[in-house]
Amino acid sequence: MKKVAFFETKPYDKESFDRANNGRYDISYFETRLKAPAVPLAEGFDAACAFVNAEIDRAVVEGLVKRGVKILAMRCAGYNNVDFQAANEFGLTVVRVPAYSPYAVAEHAAALLLTLNRHIHKAAARTKDFNFSLVGLTGFDLHGKTAGIVGTGKIGRIFADICKGFGMRVIAYDAFPNPATGLEYVSLDQLLAESDVVSLHCPLVPETHHLINAETLKKVKPGMTLINTSRGGLIDSDALLAALRSGQVGGAGLDVYEEESEWFYEDRSDVTRQNKTLSLLVSMPNVILTSHQAFLTREALSNIAQTTLDNLDAYFAGKPLENEICYHCLKSGGHPKEGCVKRAQGLCQG
Repeated sequence: MKKVAFFETKPYDKESFDRANNGRYDISYFETRLKAPAVPLAEGFDAACAFVNAEIDRAVVEGLVKRGVKILAMRCAGYNNVDFQAANEFGLTVVRVPAYSPYAVAEHAAALLLTLNRHIHKAAARTKDFNFSLVGLTGFDLHGKTAGIVGTGKIGRIFADICKGFGMRVIAYDAFPNPATGLEYVSLDQLLAESDVVSLHCPLVPETHHLINAETLKKVKPGMTLINTSRGGLIDSDALLAALRSGQVGGAGLDVYEEESEWFYEDRSDVTRQNKTLSLLVSMPNVILTSHQAFLTREALSNIAQTTLDNLDAYFAGKPLENEICYHCLKSGGHPKEGCVKRAQGLCQG
C-alpha cells in the first residue's frame, strides 16, 4: 500500500479523506504546513499532499524527492506556491484539484457582497446587545447596478449568473476571453470605470500580481465595492487600504490576503505583534475579511478528497494525469507545447 504524507491537516480534512480513501492509501496526517522544516516528516513516503499556503520552493522539492516522494498532490486549485522549474528538474510530478466546487466560492463571494452592502455583520452585533437602531445600516439596491467580473472561468461565470439573478448588468474582463460564455467582455480600464461591484476570479500569475494597485484604483468608479475570493496577491493591500480611507473604494469583501500564509487557518488571537496592514483592514467598518473559507462546504471537501485520491490512483497506475500541472506546458502560458515529452507519451493532458 502506497504511503501518503498529508500536511496542514484540519479535522474536516481528515474526516473527508478518511471517508473517500476507504483503505486505498496509508495516509499519515501531520498538522504542520509543508515548508522546509517539515520536509523530514516525508521520509519514506511515496506521495505528499499539501494545501494552498504551503511553501514548496526548490529546497522543499529537492528534500521531498530525496526522501522518496514521487508525486505532490495539491488539494487545491492554486499552484503559485510551487517551484515548477525545480519540480521538473528533480522529477517531482505535481497534480491539483482544478474544480472542487465553483458554486461554493461564487456563493461565498455573493455572501460577502450582501453582508457588506446591507451591513449584516453590524446589525447582528448590535441586536445581540438589544440595540435595534437602523442608523448607519443603509445599503444600496443591487438591481440595476453593474457587476464587473475579472476572470471568467467556472467560478467567475457562476458569480456572473448570481449577479444576473439580482438584476445586475454584468461585464467581464479576461486575458483570454471566451465568446461561448455570452458575457460582455470589455477592457480592464472600462470594467473598473463602470462597475459598482468588482469581483476577482482570476489566477495569481506574474501578470496578475497586484492587478489591483494604486494606479488601477484611481480608475475605479468612486465608492465601488471590491470582492476577492481568488488570491490575495491580486491586490496591493496598502493601496487598497489607502483607497478605502479616501472613499475611492466604498467597501471590500476579502476571503484572501497577500500575506495570509502566516495568519490564516489558525487561531492567532493571542499574537501581540500582528501584521500592521492586515490589522488595519480588519478594523475598518467597511471591510469584511474571512479566512480563506470560500471553498469550505461539505460538497467541496468531498470533491477535493475524491479528486486528490483519483489523481494518485492515475499516477501510480501509470495512466494519463488529467490534473497534472506540466512544467513544459506551463512555460507556454498553460497551453500544450509541441515537443512536451510527457504529452508525446500520452501522460500530459496540457
